[in-house]
Amino acid sequence: MYAIIDIETTGGSARNEKITEIAVYLHDGNEITGEFVSLVNPERNIPYFITNLTGITNEMVEDAPRFYEIAKKIIELTEGRTFVAHNARFDYSFIREEYKSLGFNFKRNILDTVALSRKLIPGHKSYSLGNICNDLNISINGRHRASGDALATVKLLEILIARDIEINGSKTSLLKNTMVSKLNPKLDIAKVDSIPDEPGVYYFYNETGNLIYIGKSRNLQQRIATHLSNNSTNRSMEMRDLIADIDWETTGSELIALLKESFEIKLNKPVYNRAQRRTGFQWGIFSFFDQNGYLNYRYGQITDDEAPVSVFTSKEKTKSKLGSLVETYRLCQKLSGLYETEGACFHYQVGICKGACIGKESTHDYNERASKATDEFIFTRRNFFIIDKGHYDEERCAVKIVNGKYSGYGYFNINDMGFGLTAVHECIKTSGDNSDIQVILKQYLKSNKVEKIIEF
Repeated sequence: MYAIIDIETTGGSARNEKITEIAVYLHDGNEITGEFVSLVNPERNIPYFITNLTGITNEMVEDAPRFYEIAKKIIELTEGRTFVAHNARFDYSFIREEYKSLGFNFKRNILDTVALSRKLIPGHKSYSLGNICNDLNISINGRHRASGDALATVKLLEILIARDIEINGSKTSLLKNTMVSKLNPKLDIAKVDSIPDEPGVYYFYNETGNLIYIGKSRNLQQRIATHLSNNSTNRSMEMRDLIADIDWETTGSELIALLKESFEIKLNKPVYNRAQRRTGFQWGIFSFFDQNGYLNYRYGQITDDEAPVSVFTSKEKTKSKLGSLVETYRLCQKLSGLYETEGACFHYQVGICKGACIGKESTHDYNERASKATDEFIFTRRNFFIIDKGHYDEERCAVKIVNGKYSGYGYFNINDMGFGLTAVHECIKTSGDNSDIQVILKQYLKSNKVEKIIEF
């Protein structure tokens, strides 16, 4: 069920200008089932250039109803229907602003025939209403008048519905799950349509330009579309309503996207990322040397005061991993934070621990064994580059590891490899290591095949 709408206005700004005419055509997916067309008194002067464009004069609207007089009618007509328009954000933002001035929050699911045309009938030079209708042989009886443009949009929608069925056999999510009306009116839908389906990092901003969320994806277009249609939780809907602008940066490689996202979240601390991190890796294993020189471990919740050697999503997983390390390397339960006692740990009493807890094993021998547990969290002590694909065929990305620690990343052209590894070293943008980066690198190398590893 659709409400196809077109408006004429006194100008281009929904906040500063007003509606002069509105047309609403009800459609059941097959044919028009109702209509409403009316001039609207904008309660202000119509600029001369607008009159030249639309033909609507101040005299024509002088006795027309003001918007508040037809507001109830429009609510009734559009209730339970998808708001359809060509460049829908324009029409929708004006109508929302009119209702906002009346103290009412107008919200409808919206469908933009510009975006839908680009997806279902690609290849046209222009998707303006005049040009696309000319290409499709749709006549417009009254261009730049609400009724004429709305009826042309009706015909365009019918073509798109037929095309959707022709391609997919039935109406797909393009028509069934239209973009929800709760999207911020300031969000440029045309910009959303231009997001590439490539790996990268994306940024969400609110109306005042503040960065509220940073994310990454192997497919930017799909991931951002998921955010903009997400109704799963109150938090996701709340964030979606605030997104007034979107920016992104392609990375070529998913690994670079992961590293860049982690770095920039720590740098910028966007409010919705902070909330997300509190529900993620909250627990960690920490290491330290005690007053006797023994390497100790403990587990606990992560704070900003101390960096863990590894992070986990729950207390149980953290404790289980630490217990596994104790068993594997015959570590002292007491020095690993798993057995509270003033004397010897239980494992010493049964002959497993060698007595570091009571000073019987030397710090050298114990620490040599205990440090191997730390090595499990560091994927290697070697120096090497991780080489993976870049933005284009001749480009590669490089992640630099020095003594098992992340040193930075960069991009180079494979045609420069005549200089040996010099080109790779020189492309690296230095960045600091941390426990999250270690987890990302270890998990990525374990789960994904990269192009090559080059030791140096």
